[in-house]
Amino acid sequence: MTDLIVIGGGLAGSEAAWQAGRRGMSVDLYEMRPQVPTGAHTGADLAELVCSNSLGSNLIDRASGLLKEELRRLGSLLLAVAEECALPAGGALAVDRERFARRVTEQLESHPRIRIIREEYPQVPGSLAIIASGPLTSSRLSQSIQALSGQDNLFFYDAIAPVVRAESIDMQKAFRASRYSVGEQSDGDYLNCPFTREEYEIFVAELAAAQRISLREFELEIETGVKAGHGSFFEGCLPVEVLAGRGERALSFGPMRPVGLRDPHTGRRPYAVLQLRQDNLAATLYNMVGFQTNLTFSEQKRVFRLIPGLENAEFERYGQMHRNTFIASPLVLLPTLQFKTRAVLFFAGQITGVEGYMGNIATGLLAGVNAARFFHGQAPLEAPPVCMLGALCHYVTHASMLDFQPMKANFGILPPLEQPARSRRERAKQCVERSLAALDEWIASNTI
Repeated sequence: MTDLIVIGGGLAGSEAAWQAGRRGMSVDLYEMRPQVPTGAHTGADLAELVCSNSLGSNLIDRASGLLKEELRRLGSLLLAVAEECALPAGGALAVDRERFARRVTEQLESHPRIRIIREEYPQVPGSLAIIASGPLTSSRLSQSIQALSGQDNLFFYDAIAPVVRAESIDMQKAFRASRYSVGEQSDGDYLNCPFTREEYEIFVAELAAAQRISLREFELEIETGVKAGHGSFFEGCLPVEVLAGRGERALSFGPMRPVGLRDPHTGRRPYAVLQLRQDNLAATLYNMVGFQTNLTFSEQKRVFRLIPGLENAEFERYGQMHRNTFIASPLVLLPTLQFKTRAVLFFAGQITGVEGYMGNIATGLLAGVNAARFFHGQAPLEAPPVCMLGALCHYVTHASMLDFQPMKANFGILPPLEQPARSRRERAKQCVERSLAALDEWIASNTI
């Protein structure tokens, strides 16, 4: 007999199923891949990372680092697997994406209380359930969610960055380094392609004028005929060509900023730089950091080969854009991640409006914990709002619908400090100390 249905085998759904299973529940985890493919996934493993292979900063005084420490204390499976599959990435946690997904899949397949069902779940369940179907929720399930909520689903367009083969990078021009020499490898964790001012200006002009892929009809309007609530890009994941169109220096102050780097070939700081991050354990593939794009494949090959060091680049994967779906969480969800009018229904992950891999994992963990508490006759919990997990859940369930967009972990969503320090780093340290103290007390008080 099934105690809990989890829809979606991504980061949030995988974490939720694990947390519920370890708390004595019999879980059916539905993942429609590979029977029903998506526009972004390439494999059939659970928890596949479709964009970057970086899970963000590991530094405790960064928002993402704080959220990771909270998840360590809460016993996150996916964070433990990510650390097991880690690659050199400076102060960040990056993983071999194939190994990570395979390991998560193995862990869930071997769990005695979790059954993985490879088929689409087309409607909102009437029993205890967690919907973690992610940004590419199927149209039938989207329609069912829309019918339940009475609200139009919201959409934004997300883009992923290209991956190039390491052997095709010209190391006579590129160099290995991490910003400010922060990294695991002595010579740096990133490959850097440096630009002179003239090279940068030519590149930006070509990039801004390059041909883009036309959005497919289904990307503009879901099959029910409902127009997208957000017919625009998410500001936190803009295509690089959109950024280029905002001004000549937009990229050099954004993903191509040269701060903390010095070109050993010249002894000078570059005018701008493209960073490449290791994408697999064998170090044969590198991800173009911050270069999510919707250019046509032929234009990507032409324009990105203008980057110094990538003149002969071979692309393992071109960048592409896809439709992301999220619900009107401030109208329909509680901070426990329960649906307001149906206590047996929880939502988790990107469909709630939480952005970023760690935010997806974190909300999956809370949904799994709360579904188990509900099952065992206990009240679902709200995470303390001074913790990053609690602040994320509070934001997506209390934000104004006038400008509601997906939110990543950041210190700005935490409650104000009573006596804030003057320096930004000291304020971050204060937030971390307050968050972890509150989390430890919450864990101890609720035997989580």
